[in-house]
Amino acid sequence: MQQVFKRPASLKDVQTHFCSGCHHGTIHRLVAEAIDKFGVQDRTIGVASVGCSVFLYGYFDVDVVEAPHGRASAVATGVKRAKPENFVFTYQGDGDLAAIGTAEIIHAANRGEDLTVFFVNNTTYGMTGGQMAPTTLVGQKTSTSPYGRNKAKDGAPIRMAELLAQLEGVAFSARVAVNSPKNLMDAKKQIQKAFQYQVEGKGFSFIEVLSACPTNWGMNPLAANERVGTEMSEYFKLGVYKNTANL
Repeated sequence: MQQVFKRPASLKDVQTHFCSGCHHGTIHRLVAEAIDKFGVQDRTIGVASVGCSVFLYGYFDVDVVEAPHGRASAVATGVKRAKPENFVFTYQGDGDLAAIGTAEIIHAANRGEDLTVFFVNNTTYGMTGGQMAPTTLVGQKTSTSPYGRNKAKDGAPIRMAELLAQLEGVAFSARVAVNSPKNLMDAKKQIQKAFQYQVEGKGFSFIEVLSACPTNWGMNPLAANERVGTEMSEYFKLGVYKNTANL
């Protein structure tokens, strides 16, 4: 019998610890499939941030550096400049990249560092108690916004894919989701494009992935998955926002 589906070589054979309905595992698989596709596993270095994304090292069978909170893109810059022959990517959450790491990501992107950045947006601080993040939607209740995010007081949620696309140094910027088969297949395509930019030395690439967080949203997995395709996708529009090389 022919095997048609298997675990990517770049993923370790371990049991997941993520909450039921969390999309991190699906995103991990798509990233690992891209690593395998381009044959860069033996020279890949991942940079893990603080948050649920920190468990990168427990799932990927590649070298991983752990960065201080928010500093993954700065650490990745150092790694890539010291070892330009290596393939370097960061994997960060919205509380990490869009809050404490705002300066680091903007300047790394503006410099056009030859990195691939994965930004998992679940509109909350997932690991540390479900606090309001820069991406928390208006009206969304969190542990630090029990009455819902107030736009007049807290500002509007930040759209990172669009923000970074405006910077001169960014070669590729896209937002995807993995809540449906159609969106998952498009996510796979865009993630591989982002990797291709670095493999070909074409500059900084950025992928934002809309993700569910049933635990902190207070929803069951099905309802959380549906929210990604409705409320989240209505504000955070899926699409490619910059593709300089037209890959």
